[in-house]
Amino acid sequence: MELEDIRYFREIMRRLQRNLSWQSKSDAVCCGITVAQCHAMMEIGKVNKISIVDLASILRLDKSTLSRTIDGMVDAGLVERLPNPEDRRYIKLTLTEQGKNLFDSINCTFDQYYQNIFAAISSEKHQLVMESLSLLVEAMAVSKSSECCREELTS
Repeated sequence: MELEDIRYFREIMRRLQRNLSWQSKSDAVCCGITVAQCHAMMEIGKVNKISIVDLASILRLDKSTLSRTIDGMVDAGLVERLPNPEDRRYIKLTLTEQGKNLFDSINCTFDQYYQNIFAAISSEKHQLVMESLSLLVEAMAVSKSSECCREELTS
């Protein structure tokens, strides 16, 4: 791919990040939880019960960072820790009733938000958008960031 195309792609990605960042900040504040808590809640609610280790892997967080996030959710009455009777070090997380209500509310809010976005895109392009974003997410997951050549920056 040509450098001009790469830079255009980078511009598109920056605009996407700004839009997602704005949406995440306003919606998470509106729901009364942080963006990190929102991501954790959506993953827990999706599967009903999940281990801290599995959740940390999905969210790409270390266990100590995730534990602090979960502590806030437990304190707020949104998440419950369920110890394994056979191995007390192995904890499962589940949403409380209050957490399930918030999970449903967040889903409803974002369902409407993304329905509005897709309403602005022709229906023939919906599948293309989803396939393209899936490809991008997969490529980003396997791609390793490379160090930028300083000589290129100074030329």
